[in-house]
Amino acid sequence: MPFRVGSLFAGVGGICLGFKNALLGNGQNGFELVWANEIDDYAAATYRANFRHHLIVGDIEKIVNLDRCDDEEERELYQTKMWETLDHQIDILAGGFPCQAFSIAGERRGFDDHRGNLFWSIIELVNLLNQTHGRKPRVLFLENVKNLQNHDNGNTYRVIKGELIRLGYIVKEAVLNTMDFTQIPQNRERIFIVCFLNQEDADRFTMFDKDERGNYIHLDDYKLNFTEDDRRDQLDSIIDYNLSFNDLQRYYYTRERYPHYFLTEEEYSQIPEEERKEIRINLDEQITDMHQVYQIRRGMYVRRNMSGVCPTLTANMGTGGHNVPLIRVNDGIRKITPAEAFKLQGFPVGQGNIPIIEGGTNYILPENLSDGRLYKQAGNAVSVPVIKLIAEEILRALSDD
Repeated sequence: MPFRVGSLFAGVGGICLGFKNALLGNGQNGFELVWANEIDDYAAATYRANFRHHLIVGDIEKIVNLDRCDDEEERELYQTKMWETLDHQIDILAGGFPCQAFSIAGERRGFDDHRGNLFWSIIELVNLLNQTHGRKPRVLFLENVKNLQNHDNGNTYRVIKGELIRLGYIVKEAVLNTMDFTQIPQNRERIFIVCFLNQEDADRFTMFDKDERGNYIHLDDYKLNFTEDDRRDQLDSIIDYNLSFNDLQRYYYTRERYPHYFLTEEEYSQIPEEERKEIRINLDEQITDMHQVYQIRRGMYVRRNMSGVCPTLTANMGTGGHNVPLIRVNDGIRKITPAEAFKLQGFPVGQGNIPIIEGGTNYILPENLSDGRLYKQAGNAVSVPVIKLIAEEILRALSDD
């Protein structure tokens, strides 16, 4: 019988899809997605386009504590959502709790940021599940930015780990980079925290085991060694170089639209010194290789990723934020499309004719959502193949009774 999964902070379903794709040795799926929770209506629209199981849209803080509701009407609404969440026993509680509070891309305020406090909703839900069903989830699977471990000199993670241990869990963690452990060419380092209620399960999950010096014993065995040519092939399988300016006009960077990104030396010298940027930007001169990914860093200079992969996708890419991934194609320079951004997270966009919701392999991007919404969703998502890799190791640990 498959192990039942509940998913918090589900976003567009990257963690859910990773668990859905995790297979037993006989090729059968080992997990059943029971419910998922997401607060953002736009992400929920994408989620519903791809999954059939129950999605509970709402604020998890109010779901786990009705006293946080604003009025009696909202309390009644959230009481229904609470029982929808608690209705089923689950074996695994998964969630990539909001990372902006700990990210080096943000202000790194940690628990001083409201988003950092959402971790406590996980603790509250575990206790509610225990009160309702007489047992806690057998496994907690959590994901966050790499900087979570070092935030506030390590104090933030010590609090998080201490609370998980206090709940009775054995906690194992590791930082994995998407480009090292999958065939997805993206530099994306994330911490994965796997917590087991039973010592026997924890002992069988050896992927994150460390020696007495704190060095990982087995993690390197999961790494994939890629050559520079491999990276180019991986990128070429995601970027559609056959599409032209006529197909994707709004994604192109042209001199007419962005004159400050195509400055000649003469134009640069004519700008008053107190007004000009320290480094002259001319994309035609600086973005030269079709099989590499570039970015304009903070609007100040152009950088090519030296690993030959896409830099970390962020939620603000494509919406006026910095670090927008740029590529050279046959007829100019453009940013990656939303579909390409999702593919760089391992979502099978446009693969096959049957949508995931119907048991196929094609992940659907709703046509009624703006590019800005889709870019944000891709940047907030997880790398699906990394989730699948860890989920299959969890499955082996749980299935070896």
